[in-house]
Amino acid sequence: MNHSEWKTRRTRKLLEEQVAETSAYVEAGYAFALAQAVHDRRTGLGLSQSELARRVGMTQPQFSHIEGGDSVPTLPLLTRLAKALDASLTIDLDGDHSAFVFTAHDSGRPDDGVSSDGRSSVA
Repeated sequence: MNHSEWKTRRTRKLLEEQVAETSAYVEAGYAFALAQAVHDRRTGLGLSQSELARRVGMTQPQFSHIEGGDSVPTLPLLTRLAKALDASLTIDLDGDHSAFVFTAHDSGRPDDGVSSDGRSSVA
């Protein structure tokens, strides 16, 4: 197949063609959605990566891997992260859709997964 015949995954979905997703692709989507939720909450609080990393008990480069979607934190680390962000973390994994939502402890209102610039933390 040459590049002129190549279709992106998105194009194939729009054309209602069958799109096979590997488990690695799905897992990467989860990592990026979580990373976006962490980034949105961190920046919403006005925290630097270094400050949040210190609060969580890790180094800034280690934290950068999480926020970059390069690694998926363990449950104990997610717990420390939510505490450091003064929020509860809700994870919804439902087949083709997933969402990671931080709910601030003080407001009772969930951060609906959409940042102020309209980006979503869903996969």
